[in-house]
Amino acid sequence: MRLIGLAVILAVSVILAPLVGEAQQAGPSKVGLLFLGTAGIDSTERSGIAVREGLRELGWVDNQNIHFQHRYAGGFRDRLDQLVSELVKGKVDVIVAFGTEATRAARRATSKIPIVMAGVGDPVRAGFIASLSRPGGNTTGVSLLNQELWPKRLELIKEVVPAAMRVAVVSTPDPQHAESLKLLVGAAPRFGLELRNVLVSGQGDLDRVFADIGKGRVDALLVQPSPDINEMGGRIAQLAERQRLPSMFAWSQFVEAGGLMSYGADLYGLQRHAASYVDKILKGAKPADLPVEQPTKLELVINLKTAKAIGLTIPQSLLLRADQVIE
Repeated sequence: MRLIGLAVILAVSVILAPLVGEAQQAGPSKVGLLFLGTAGIDSTERSGIAVREGLRELGWVDNQNIHFQHRYAGGFRDRLDQLVSELVKGKVDVIVAFGTEATRAARRATSKIPIVMAGVGDPVRAGFIASLSRPGGNTTGVSLLNQELWPKRLELIKEVVPAAMRVAVVSTPDPQHAESLKLLVGAAPRFGLELRNVLVSGQGDLDRVFADIGKGRVDALLVQPSPDINEMGGRIAQLAERQRLPSMFAWSQFVEAGGLMSYGADLYGLQRHAASYVDKILKGAKPADLPVEQPTKLELVINLKTAKAIGLTIPQSLLLRADQVIE
């Protein structure tokens, strides 16, 4: 009997040994973070921190049970394909893509590795998912609801500056910006506004752009968000104030930096929430089965210090509706 028992133990040990070895070799889960933006720039770093902190709250500790591979394009869209190729070759378990362009590059590179969008304006219109409720494929995450908010942002500009006739729209070559511009152009006549699209290629381009804006007798500024524009947001807010131009942003951090107004979701809060998708996928969920979520709360933020600096009086009715007033 003892010999039989010993034989059974030895047989079980032989069977389990490879499995234990595989588990030990598996190591931490690997998550790739793909940015269009630049390493070390505040807005880009805060986005990465939001996802990593969200995962830490869910029990994922860096270099223990999870390992992050960061890739930054430095604002150069043509670098994204090479960077995501490196993540694919590195056999990451999930790719977190920050923004539309990063998501598009990730989808070009792989149809197998799960992709979590950490903020895309309209993933259905961009062709990334079949629908919000049933994304299908290997892509899911959070949508920023940006495309639907452009008419409201024009309305708010008109409410603050009733006499406004011309609005400069600051954009980049991002295809999503071209789509947004179509929506803006369609909505502008409703508010008696004429739009002027202004393309920005980088930080070094801003002085030239604002010199042109100054010559064009523009009454207000509307800034389209994107990872590279976000890196310039603080500087854009400063230049707009210098020219006494009311400025409208999508994200509140640029109102804190001196912009006049913002209307939109909590960007970093949404990116923090994107971590829950990574968590579920690493635990076995399929991206196709995880509905894409949109923000449930939109915030209007107004900077009264900026309003005073540019000689503008904000209507009391609008101040009462604001979620935050900076004084």
